[in-house]
Amino acid sequence: MEKSNQTLLREFLILGLSQNPQLQVPIFIVFFLMYLFTLLGNLVIITLICIDAHLQKPMYYFLMNLSFLDIGLTTVIIPKLLALCLKAKKSDKSINFSSCILQLYFMASFISTEFYLLSVMAYDRYLAICNPLRYASIMNKRAMILLMVTSWTIGFLDITPHVVLLSNLSYCASNEINHFFCDMNALLKLTCTDTFFINIATFGEGIVIGLGPFILTITSYVLIILNIMKIPSNTGRQKLFSTCSSHLTAVVLFYGSELGVYMKPTSGHSLDKDKLFAVMYTAVIPMLNPILYSLRNKDVKCALKKVIGKLRQTNTVLQ
Repeated sequence: MEKSNQTLLREFLILGLSQNPQLQVPIFIVFFLMYLFTLLGNLVIITLICIDAHLQKPMYYFLMNLSFLDIGLTTVIIPKLLALCLKAKKSDKSINFSSCILQLYFMASFISTEFYLLSVMAYDRYLAICNPLRYASIMNKRAMILLMVTSWTIGFLDITPHVVLLSNLSYCASNEINHFFCDMNALLKLTCTDTFFINIATFGEGIVIGLGPFILTITSYVLIILNIMKIPSNTGRQKLFSTCSSHLTAVVLFYGSELGVYMKPTSGHSLDKDKLFAVMYTAVIPMLNPILYSLRNKDVKCALKKVIGKLRQTNTVLQ
């Protein structure tokens, strides 16, 4: 009998950010614009790095990977949210069990990969600023590729056992997910299975893929700042501080919003608060990353000016 009850909940209803009908259009417009800016900003970064020889360096290849991750993360979440906003009936806001688990898997994998990549980027900046004479020999092409491939591989593999555990739970409490995507905490609220082991796994995973890389990242930036303080030139210090502050802002926002959700005790979870954190790491931060990491960079701005100049010349010729 229990088995038959388990098979009944193979479809969920996603409640979204708000159930107020009057807010659906404003939510759609805001998130559509955020998604558009995210795609545009990150595609510009990817294109510039691919076509400009001056940007084909480890730092910019890592930034290009970050852009791919941000595009992937928002594409897994935002289009579904936009579709939900266009559906008036609650019964139309459904997602089948397999699609829900797949959305959760890819979202978590992109986030996990970004944790590792942010650590790699911080280490790369540490080498460039604190060990400039050895940078080229340490961060060579082979090391760069190895770090990128390792980040993606570990990011997609270490989340797999956790999602498998989640997919094998029995869901019989309700079929309404109080979130705007298939969030793990929201799904755990619906299960009638003991979640002790998966809660322990979640906390352990948070330490491994969250706190570990976060400590490495912060340590790298602390060493960078200490090294910057030794620079005699005020102009040089201000330039490096400006870059580091932008990167640290992005890092703290990303880690803070993620760990604030998944490192809390289960009893302390508020799904409404989790939604606000989720908006940060699924929509706001991917939109801001191109500005914080790339478009304030002198080399990237020069490359962008070159492309705009060439487009203007082409347009003039065609006219």
